[in-house]
Amino acid sequence: MSLLDEAVNKYNKLLESGPFRDLSWAEALHERMESEKLSAGGRLICPFLRPNFITRRQYDSLVKTGESLIGAIDRMEQIVLSSPALLSRLELLPAEKMLASIDPGYRAPEAASRLATHLVNGHLHFIQYNADSPSGSAYADALSNIFWDAPPMKEMRKKYTMTRTGSRKHLLHALLKSYRQFGGTKKPNIAIVEFRTVYHSGHSEYELFRDFFRDEGYNVEIVSPEQLEYRNGVLRKGSFEIDLVYRRLGVQEFLLRFDLTHPLVRAYRDRAVCVVNSFRSELAHKKAMFGLLTDEALTAKFPAAERKAIRDHVPWTRLVAAEKTTYEDKTVDLLEFITQNRERFALKPNDDNSDLHTYMGWEMDAGAWDRAVKQAMRAPYVVQQRVEPVRSIFPLLTFGHLEFREMQVDVHPHAYLGKVQGCSSWLSTGKAGFSSAAGVVPTFIVDPKA
Repeated sequence: MSLLDEAVNKYNKLLESGPFRDLSWAEALHERMESEKLSAGGRLICPFLRPNFITRRQYDSLVKTGESLIGAIDRMEQIVLSSPALLSRLELLPAEKMLASIDPGYRAPEAASRLATHLVNGHLHFIQYNADSPSGSAYADALSNIFWDAPPMKEMRKKYTMTRTGSRKHLLHALLKSYRQFGGTKKPNIAIVEFRTVYHSGHSEYELFRDFFRDEGYNVEIVSPEQLEYRNGVLRKGSFEIDLVYRRLGVQEFLLRFDLTHPLVRAYRDRAVCVVNSFRSELAHKKAMFGLLTDEALTAKFPAAERKAIRDHVPWTRLVAAEKTTYEDKTVDLLEFITQNRERFALKPNDDNSDLHTYMGWEMDAGAWDRAVKQAMRAPYVVQQRVEPVRSIFPLLTFGHLEFREMQVDVHPHAYLGKVQGCSSWLSTGKAGFSSAAGVVPTFIVDPKA
């Protein structure tokens, strides 16, 4: 039995037959989550009773390979910005292209980003890159602290060396470094800009960031875009003058509600405010970026480490279009190829902020897959090679009773200025649609005791 399997089995058995069958500790865990604002929409963001465990070797692989992949993405972004033909392959809206053309005033294309991975044994696959407005790190940090003190984890730490993978402090460092490169010389007033709905219930993750930034000595406000004004060269919310924007709203969602005369856009264009992540990050956020990366004709001159990271860990991806392309060194008619090989592919919206569905070919019959391919021709979609999900057994507290469920586990390394520094994990049923059995869990590195 592997170290990881052993640790998971030991933790679960502690709850089943050990001293923790009395679930008062679990109720106290959930009460602490509620008191520390770890809920959204009226439900806890973590209904589970166990962290996700990964090995030191797995974490080191996430760091090394993730950073090589981010380097390749950054390199491709620079190529795309100087090539209208490649830019068209990302299927940006006209307004997104205009925003991407504006130099943000600092070097890193994405000061903060998040990778989505399937990680099992020695196999690692990156299935998505969130470069627009990545979330999860503040929740994961807070949950790490809560689980660290939970009675079962204290028992586990007697047998294993556990390491937390927090990253909130690295985000603040990335924001401030970007601001200094932008030309900022004073201690900045920071606005966390996100949509705040009138029917909002529960808490926002960005309240946790706000409180952390304030504890570090910064003036910080959470601001809705409707509250912003731009006059006399200053972006403001009422009397609060803003130097640095931490942008927590998706570009496409923003453009559905506002046009390019919005105060945030005008201040950004005039270099009156530093915006992190910049609007240019939308280039990397589109799933079609993986289509460019897996086109070996475009990456032939990339550094060897970057090409290896792509070849070994990024699933073959293409923007869905009526064209010929390459697959494993062979030329294929793309539509015919994916229609005839549905068991091998998924169809995914090019932008996560759309309300379009994802289609898994191996879960559909031939007729439904044909209809999905036609849908993918009408809106920007990518086709991506199938990656087997990772599943593990997790305990939950359900109506006061202990329950074990097999969950799909996506590990999300968080990167700041191109460096992977911490990760969160997302558990889900793996099925489309809402499920109460889904949420963030902290990620702990497990090592044997020295």
